Amino acid sequence: MPQGIRVDNGWPWGSAGELPTDLALWLIGLGLQVHWNPPRCPQKNGVVERSQGTGKRWAHPTTCQDVEALRCRLREQDEIQRERYPSILGKPRMEAFPGLKHSGRPFRPEEETSRWDVRRALDHLSEYVLIRRVDQGGTISLYNRSRYVGKALRGQEVYVTLDPLTTEWMCSDGTGHCHTRHKAEELTTERIIRLDVSHHRDRPAPPGEPGKSPRHHYRQRLGTRDKDSATATRASTDV
Repeated sequence: MPQGIRVDNGWPWGSAGELPTDLALWLIGLGLQVHWNPPRCPQKNGVVERSQGTGKRWAHPTTCQDVEALRCRLREQDEIQRERYPSILGKPRMEAFPGLKHSGRPFRPEEETSRWDVRRALDHLSEYVLIRRVDQGGTISLYNRSRYVGKALRGQEVYVTLDPLTTEWMCSDGTGHCHTRHKAEELTTERIIRLDVSHHRDRPAPPGEPGKSPRHHYRQRLGTRDKDSATATRASTDV
């Protein structure tokens, strides 16, 4: 398991709603540092962007019959590029950089319960200060759920923070006065581990096998060899 992961802002890694996604909260709870690239700045993640281009050139995706064939082709080409192709003073990358073979942090799905800590996710969320404009009904939206703050604040901006000790959303005005507190019932251990934090009327179909939970897919990704996690964002573009 890597120490951290650098990701873009598309689903399921990032969102347009400022708050970290369900998947990001799960990763943070595992102890990973999640780094989001600034929007429209692929140069901030140049190594991975170049890796995507190399994979596309070597794997020839348009010749694959289906998604599974493309995945197999990418795995084969990754192995050639990393373990056989002489690129660093005549050595393949895995020989030139043996420290990338393993992070020293093995991930075993059966140990997730003891390793995962909701406090990490809550402490991370407590660093956010969200600005929301109150609608005509006196509500704001957090994780796609309406929260009532009062009709007296209609049309005004409020500042929303999370109290990590009580797991409550606090809504304050510009003077710092807290008008309302709402229990963040979506931020429980069970909900985050199920990737069931955000409310979606039409939840996107998760990657992986039919009938398997989305968390199963990402657990499998973390359980692969660490040489894959050296470019962990590749997981988001396997298909």
